[in-house]
Amino acid sequence: MNDFLSFVVEEQDLIIRAALQHMYISLLAVTIGSLIAIPTGIWLTRNKSIANYILGVTGVVQTIPSLVLLGMALIIFGLGTTPALIVLSLYSILPILRNTYTGISEVDDMYIEAAKGMGMTGVQILLQVEIPLALSVIIAGVRISLVYIISWATLAALIGAGGLGDLIWTGLASYDKNMIFAGAIPASILALVVGTVIGIIQKLATPKGLRK
Repeated sequence: MNDFLSFVVEEQDLIIRAALQHMYISLLAVTIGSLIAIPTGIWLTRNKSIANYILGVTGVVQTIPSLVLLGMALIIFGLGTTPALIVLSLYSILPILRNTYTGISEVDDMYIEAAKGMGMTGVQILLQVEIPLALSVIIAGVRISLVYIISWATLAALIGAGGLGDLIWTGLASYDKNMIFAGAIPASILALVVGTVIGIIQKLATPKGLRK
Protein backbone atom coordinates (compact mmCIF):
# COMPACT_ATOMS: atom_id res chain seq x y z
CA MET A 1 0.00 0.00 0.00
CA ASN A 2 2.83 2.38 0.89
CA ASP A 3 4.52 1.60 -2.42
CA PHE A 4 1.35 2.49 -4.29
CA LEU A 5 0.87 5.76 -2.40
CA SER A 6 4.47 6.69 -3.09
CA PHE A 7 3.96 5.88 -6.76
CA VAL A 8 0.84 8.09 -6.88
CA VAL A 9 2.72 11.00 -5.32
CA GLU A 10 5.62 10.61 -7.72
CA GLU A 11 3.43 10.20 -10.81
CA GLN A 12 0.54 12.47 -9.84
CA ASP A 13 0.97 14.70 -12.90
CA LEU A 14 0.81 11.69 -15.20
CA ILE A 15 -2.26 10.29 -13.43
CA ILE A 16 -4.12 13.62 -13.41
CA ARG A 17 -3.33 14.20 -17.09
CA ALA A 18 -4.53 10.70 -17.99
CA ALA A 19 -7.71 11.13 -15.90
CA LEU A 20 -8.54 14.45 -17.57
CA GLN A 21 -7.94 12.96 -21.02
CA HIS A 22 -10.08 9.95 -20.10
CA MET A 23 -12.93 12.19 -18.95
CA TYR A 24 -12.63 14.35 -22.06
CA ILE A 25 -12.89 11.35 -24.39
CA SER A 26 -15.84 9.90 -22.43
CA LEU A 27 -17.79 13.16 -22.24
CA LEU A 28 -17.21 13.96 -25.90
CA ALA A 29 -18.31 10.48 -26.99
CA VAL A 30 -21.51 10.67 -24.94
CA THR A 31 -22.19 14.21 -26.18
CA ILE A 32 -21.91 13.02 -29.78
CA GLY A 33 -24.08 10.02 -28.97
CA SER A 34 -26.70 12.26 -27.32
CA LEU A 35 -26.81 14.59 -30.33
CA ILE A 36 -27.65 11.57 -32.45
CA ALA A 37 -29.84 9.60 -30.03
CA ILE A 38 -32.13 12.28 -28.58
CA PRO A 39 -33.41 13.70 -31.90
CA THR A 40 -33.72 10.17 -33.27
CA GLY A 41 -35.65 9.04 -30.18
CA ILE A 42 -38.03 11.98 -30.55
CA TRP A 43 -38.48 11.21 -34.25
CA LEU A 44 -39.26 7.56 -33.45
CA THR A 45 -42.09 8.60 -31.13
CA ARG A 46 -43.71 10.12 -34.22
CA ASN A 47 -42.96 7.03 -36.32
CA LYS A 48 -43.65 4.15 -33.94
CA SER A 49 -44.18 1.64 -36.74
CA ILE A 50 -40.43 1.49 -37.36
CA ALA A 51 -39.26 2.19 -33.81
CA ASN A 52 -38.70 -1.47 -32.92
CA TYR A 53 -36.61 -2.02 -36.04
CA ILE A 54 -34.39 1.00 -35.38
CA LEU A 55 -33.98 0.10 -31.70
CA GLY A 56 -33.19 -3.47 -32.71
CA VAL A 57 -30.51 -2.44 -35.19
CA THR A 58 -29.01 -0.08 -32.62
CA GLY A 59 -29.06 -2.86 -30.05
CA VAL A 60 -27.00 -5.07 -32.36
CA VAL A 61 -24.09 -2.66 -31.96
CA GLN A 62 -24.09 -3.35 -28.22
CA THR A 63 -23.67 -7.06 -28.84
CA ILE A 64 -20.48 -6.60 -30.87
CA PRO A 65 -17.40 -6.96 -28.61
CA SER A 66 -15.71 -3.61 -28.12
CA LEU A 67 -12.31 -4.97 -29.16
CA VAL A 68 -13.80 -6.01 -32.50
CA LEU A 69 -15.20 -2.54 -33.19
CA LEU A 70 -11.99 -0.88 -32.02
CA GLY A 71 -10.01 -3.18 -34.32
CA MET A 72 -12.25 -2.30 -37.28
CA ALA A 73 -11.97 1.41 -36.48
CA LEU A 74 -8.18 1.05 -36.28
CA ILE A 75 -8.05 -0.54 -39.73
CA ILE A 76 -10.29 2.13 -41.29
CA PHE A 77 -9.21 5.29 -39.45
CA GLY A 78 -5.80 4.42 -38.00
CA LEU A 79 -4.48 5.16 -34.52
CA GLY A 80 -5.62 8.02 -32.33
CA THR A 81 -8.58 9.63 -30.67
CA THR A 82 -10.83 9.76 -33.75
CA PRO A 83 -11.45 6.00 -34.15
CA ALA A 84 -11.95 5.66 -30.38
CA LEU A 85 -14.54 8.46 -30.38
CA ILE A 86 -16.40 6.84 -33.27
CA VAL A 87 -16.64 3.50 -31.48
CA LEU A 88 -17.47 4.96 -28.07
CA SER A 89 -20.11 7.24 -29.59
CA LEU A 90 -21.76 4.24 -31.24
CA TYR A 91 -21.83 2.40 -27.92
CA SER A 92 -23.32 5.42 -26.16
CA ILE A 93 -26.34 5.73 -28.46
CA LEU A 94 -28.61 2.84 -27.37
CA PRO A 95 -29.31 3.73 -23.70
CA ILE A 96 -30.01 7.36 -24.60
CA LEU A 97 -32.10 6.48 -27.66
CA ARG A 98 -34.15 3.89 -25.78
CA ASN A 99 -34.77 6.16 -22.80
CA THR A 100 -35.68 9.13 -24.98
CA TYR A 101 -38.18 7.04 -26.92
CA THR A 102 -39.61 5.43 -23.77
CA GLY A 103 -39.75 8.66 -21.77
CA ILE A 104 -41.65 10.63 -24.38
CA SER A 105 -43.88 7.70 -25.37
CA GLU A 106 -44.99 7.26 -21.77
CA VAL A 107 -46.05 10.86 -21.21
CA ASP A 108 -49.69 10.64 -20.11
CA ASP A 109 -52.14 11.47 -22.90
CA MET A 110 -54.07 13.78 -20.61
CA TYR A 111 -51.17 16.25 -20.63
CA ILE A 112 -51.03 16.15 -24.42
CA GLU A 113 -54.79 16.68 -24.72
CA ALA A 114 -54.69 19.55 -22.21
CA ALA A 115 -51.91 21.20 -24.21
CA LYS A 116 -53.86 20.80 -27.44
CA GLY A 117 -56.89 22.28 -25.72
CA MET A 118 -54.81 25.34 -24.88
CA GLY A 119 -53.99 25.76 -28.56
CA MET A 120 -50.37 24.64 -28.42
CA THR A 121 -48.68 23.54 -31.64
CA GLY A 122 -46.92 20.21 -32.00
CA VAL A 123 -43.51 21.83 -31.45
CA GLN A 124 -44.75 23.66 -28.37
CA ILE A 125 -46.18 20.45 -26.94
CA LEU A 126 -42.86 18.70 -27.51
CA LEU A 127 -40.72 21.44 -25.98
CA GLN A 128 -43.00 22.56 -23.15
CA VAL A 129 -44.78 19.35 -22.18
CA GLU A 130 -43.25 16.11 -23.46
CA ILE A 131 -39.55 16.81 -23.06
CA PRO A 132 -39.87 18.34 -19.55
CA LEU A 133 -41.94 15.36 -18.38
CA ALA A 134 -39.56 12.86 -20.00
CA LEU A 135 -36.36 14.69 -19.05
CA SER A 136 -35.54 12.59 -16.00
CA VAL A 137 -35.84 9.39 -18.05
CA ILE A 138 -33.63 10.84 -20.79
CA ILE A 139 -31.04 11.89 -18.21
CA ALA A 140 -31.12 8.36 -16.79
CA GLY A 141 -30.15 7.09 -20.24
CA VAL A 142 -27.27 9.56 -20.39
CA ARG A 143 -26.18 8.42 -16.93
CA ILE A 144 -26.13 4.75 -17.92
CA SER A 145 -24.32 5.56 -21.13
CA LEU A 146 -21.63 7.71 -19.52
CA VAL A 147 -20.85 5.18 -16.78
CA TYR A 148 -20.47 2.46 -19.43
CA ILE A 149 -18.32 4.65 -21.66
CA ILE A 150 -15.95 5.60 -18.84
CA SER A 151 -15.33 1.88 -18.36
CA TRP A 152 -15.05 1.05 -22.06
CA ALA A 153 -12.74 4.01 -22.71
CA THR A 154 -9.96 2.11 -20.95
CA LEU A 155 -9.89 -0.24 -23.94
CA ALA A 156 -9.59 2.68 -26.34
CA ALA A 157 -6.00 3.17 -25.18
CA LEU A 158 -5.14 0.09 -27.25
CA ILE A 159 -5.60 2.16 -30.42
CA GLY A 160 -3.80 5.24 -29.17
CA ALA A 161 -6.65 7.21 -27.60
CA GLY A 162 -4.81 7.74 -24.32
CA GLY A 163 -6.53 8.19 -20.99
CA LEU A 164 -6.36 5.97 -17.93
CA GLY A 165 -6.28 2.90 -20.14
CA ASP A 166 -2.72 3.83 -21.08
CA LEU A 167 -1.65 3.32 -17.47
CA ILE A 168 -3.50 0.02 -17.19
CA TRP A 169 -2.10 -1.47 -20.39
CA THR A 170 1.41 -0.16 -19.69
CA GLY A 171 1.22 -1.75 -16.25
CA LEU A 172 0.05 -5.06 -17.70
CA ALA A 173 2.85 -5.03 -20.28
CA SER A 174 5.52 -4.30 -17.65
CA TYR A 175 3.98 -6.32 -14.79
CA ASP A 176 3.78 -3.10 -12.76
CA LYS A 177 0.84 -3.43 -10.37
CA ASN A 178 1.16 0.17 -9.20
CA MET A 179 0.69 1.40 -12.76
CA ILE A 180 -2.35 -0.88 -13.19
CA PHE A 181 -3.95 0.40 -9.98
CA ALA A 182 -3.13 3.99 -10.92
CA GLY A 183 -5.29 3.56 -14.01
CA ALA A 184 -8.01 1.26 -12.70
CA ILE A 185 -8.81 3.01 -9.41
CA PRO A 186 -9.30 6.53 -10.87
CA ALA A 187 -11.44 5.05 -13.68
CA SER A 188 -13.68 3.37 -11.10
CA ILE A 189 -13.88 6.54 -9.02
CA LEU A 190 -14.75 8.60 -12.10
CA ALA A 191 -17.60 6.22 -12.97
CA LEU A 192 -18.96 6.34 -9.41
CA VAL A 193 -18.70 10.13 -9.10
CA VAL A 194 -20.25 10.78 -12.51
CA GLY A 195 -23.07 8.32 -11.82
CA THR A 196 -23.81 10.01 -8.50
CA VAL A 197 -23.71 13.56 -9.90
CA ILE A 198 -25.97 12.74 -12.85
CA GLY A 199 -28.29 10.88 -10.47
CA ILE A 200 -28.69 14.09 -8.49
CA ILE A 201 -29.33 16.05 -11.70
CA GLN A 202 -31.90 13.43 -12.73
CA LYS A 203 -33.73 13.84 -9.43
CA LEU A 204 -33.74 17.63 -9.77
CA ALA A 205 -35.07 17.30 -13.34
CA THR A 206 -38.02 15.21 -12.18
CA PRO A 207 -41.15 17.35 -11.80
CA LYS A 208 -42.03 17.67 -8.10
CA GLY A 209 -45.42 16.04 -8.59
CA LEU A 210 -43.75 12.93 -10.05
CA ARG A 211 -41.07 12.49 -7.41
CA LYS A 212 -41.44 9.52 -5.10
